[in-house]
Amino acid sequence: MPPFDPAEYDISELGPKVQGIDDVDELEELLEAEEAGEDRAPVLTVIRSRIENLSDDEEGGDAEFDLSEMSAAEVGNALQDIDDVDRLRDILDREESGEGRDSVERLVRRRIDSLEGGEEEGEAEEPESPEERHPELDHPTADKQYVKALADGTYGDMWVYCETQAGDLLDVSREMLGHARTMMDGYNETYVDDDEDDERVVAVLIGDDVERHAEECIALGADVVVYHEDDRLERFRHKPYTEIFADMARWGADPPARDGSEGHPGEDADWREYDEPRYTLYPATNNGRDLSALAQAELDSGLASDCSGLYIEETVISNPVKTGSAGSNRTFERVLHMKRPDFSGFEYSTILCLDNPDREFHPQGASVIPGSFDLPEPDGDREGIVVEHDADLEEDWFRVDVTEFDRLEGGVDLTGHDVVVAVGRGIGDDPTRGIELAVELADAFEDADVGVSRGIVTGSYNFDGHVERYTQEERQIGETGQVIEPQIYIAAGISGAVQHKVGCDESDTIIAINTDPDARIFDWSDYFIEGDLFEVLPELTAAVKAGKLDVAADGGVAEDGRDGPDGDVAADSGGADDD
Repeated sequence: MPPFDPAEYDISELGPKVQGIDDVDELEELLEAEEAGEDRAPVLTVIRSRIENLSDDEEGGDAEFDLSEMSAAEVGNALQDIDDVDRLRDILDREESGEGRDSVERLVRRRIDSLEGGEEEGEAEEPESPEERHPELDHPTADKQYVKALADGTYGDMWVYCETQAGDLLDVSREMLGHARTMMDGYNETYVDDDEDDERVVAVLIGDDVERHAEECIALGADVVVYHEDDRLERFRHKPYTEIFADMARWGADPPARDGSEGHPGEDADWREYDEPRYTLYPATNNGRDLSALAQAELDSGLASDCSGLYIEETVISNPVKTGSAGSNRTFERVLHMKRPDFSGFEYSTILCLDNPDREFHPQGASVIPGSFDLPEPDGDREGIVVEHDADLEEDWFRVDVTEFDRLEGGVDLTGHDVVVAVGRGIGDDPTRGIELAVELADAFEDADVGVSRGIVTGSYNFDGHVERYTQEERQIGETGQVIEPQIYIAAGISGAVQHKVGCDESDTIIAINTDPDARIFDWSDYFIEGDLFEVLPELTAAVKAGKLDVAADGGVAEDGRDGPDGDVAADSGGADDD
């Protein structure tokens, strides 16, 4: 009988439990249970490694400790059972003369240090430079010009880059400010003592004539507004925007400036006492995505892109890269958990930006999908401070200029509507009529608009002029288009590719219309209407206008497998629709 059921534990939880078993017979039983159950290769490797290590200990040597056959993770697990420093030094010598893997050598040295007590108390181990770690490279990638990771840095506040377009503050900027306010209120209640100052929400404005938005940013939740104005910044430019944001973030840090020059405004940054922001948020717009990647790289930290959920709490990590040794746990506090749809479109991943034992990664940064959070109600009674960032902008940053451009009148924003009606390749039999039906259904609702799948944008359909504007790329929904969260999403003639799912998965209710009952969209829609969109859409339009839908129902299946309520429509006509 195994000591516990391995199927009840995740792989990350099993490692420490397996290392705590000293009975080979129990481990053999555990191995058999895993093989007969989940049969997970990483789990089998950990158990077998533990069995081999115990067998080596009984034999008094490392006869079966074959480094060439072991991964770094396997070596790390095996090292936790070796308490003899001489044996560890022998293993280190064998690795250096054999595979010579940096990761394995570091694990062995750390195990030796943990047994010998490491460095003298009060002395921190000096991390190797990129040149020392990679002598074979002329310019190691970690050796970035101007950028240095802080050691024992101080961090504070949540910074929100508030994007403007054509002089107006974007709604996603307002959404981020409201959610940042909520998060930092909870943060201060959890982590800040009564005798300490609360950490703040800092709104960042960069552009031409942007100070005028400062009052609104404060009303929406900001405690501080930092802005930089220059008439050359009317349009978003990669180089100056990145340099300005990073310079703001390092305001008061050591070293304070990108080039170490004297007279940097960080010398008298009396509004803050930390080196760099603790967290940074950017909008996941075209410009926001560009700036977030460039600025976070300049600040030598990480980034989670296109997030739809954010919260702050502590987390326990067992990854040896983060803990410093295999088989041990480390608790990280004040961690920004950044939730985003993964590339399958069917799951969500939570991204964490965590420090290494000898390196800090701040600020923890994320870009936020528009529409992910509610628009906050502005509070005109809120007070805050407004700080001007004043630094010289190098002429070389403006060496590329836009001499002429056309601005679309308003563009199309589908994110704020209660209902969105989208069509895909299923309109192929009569493309113009398919778009007309979608427009008619959208017009029947009080607040609705029309979107399309990528198949419409990239397809070679012929549309009459009066509907052509509804088929443009600006209306595309999906991973490479708009990401929307309406109350009702109606997908007609869309098969449900993963990329499309990413764009609409957060909708409250998804209604799919397709002639193919095996279409992928069936698995993740709340209502599935098996029928020809050319017949179903007119019926839905009439039902919306009349306020009722009088049809027979089969009872569908919702995304999570629950029985769908009555109202699913059965139809037989039409060919298979595709996206």
